Amino acid sequence: MAKLFRAAIMGPPGSGKGTISKRIAQSFGLQYLSSGHYLRESIAANTEAGVLVKTYVDRGMLVPDHVMTRLMLPRLEQLGGHSWLLDGFPRTLAQALALNSLYQLDLVISLNIPYETLRERLSDRWIHPASGRVYNMGFNPPRVQGKDDVTGEPLIQHDDDKPEALMARLRHYKDVAKPVIDVYKTQGILHSFSGTDTNRIWPYINSLLSTKMHTQPTETCRTQTP
Repeated sequence: MAKLFRAAIMGPPGSGKGTISKRIAQSFGLQYLSSGHYLRESIAANTEAGVLVKTYVDRGMLVPDHVMTRLMLPRLEQLGGHSWLLDGFPRTLAQALALNSLYQLDLVISLNIPYETLRERLSDRWIHPASGRVYNMGFNPPRVQGKDDVTGEPLIQHDDDKPEALMARLRHYKDVAKPVIDVYKTQGILHSFSGTDTNRIWPYINSLLSTKMHTQPTETCRTQTP
């Protein structure tokens, strides 16, 4: 039986980690687990953990570490026989240590994007709140302006995607991500990629994963820049 492969991807808001994550999962047959998607799913299903998460989300607060680990780690246990890729977890040192106590990651990818690029991307970003689907007016607009392609429901733009709030978000990300990055750097499993175009970053990530997993991707489709 082939060794299970476990990885995580990190990056600030607007870095394109969701796009890259889905591409990695599709190409290499990994189970993809997005913490944001799973949070929304748990809230919608009204699970015990979802009800708890909702109390923080409704107040505009970050979900505490102990709640995130309580939600995510059992989900990973359900994927015990699969190789997987995490997006959005771990975010903090406490989450990383909790994850490390159960699983040894093989690879952590960190995406580094210039602030000006992130500002431009996020100022054009609109979201379908129920599903988390993201549109960009510059390169990935909805078919009908202001409406979700699937449901036809209105799209919204988050206040925290505006320049002043974005700067605060990026500072917060940098502060909480640094100790996590340092842990994985010490373990020798961190690989950082800088750039603004996921299609240019992809060949390097593709080569890295092919080497780490000793396999070739099952597809080579192109994706748009996030």
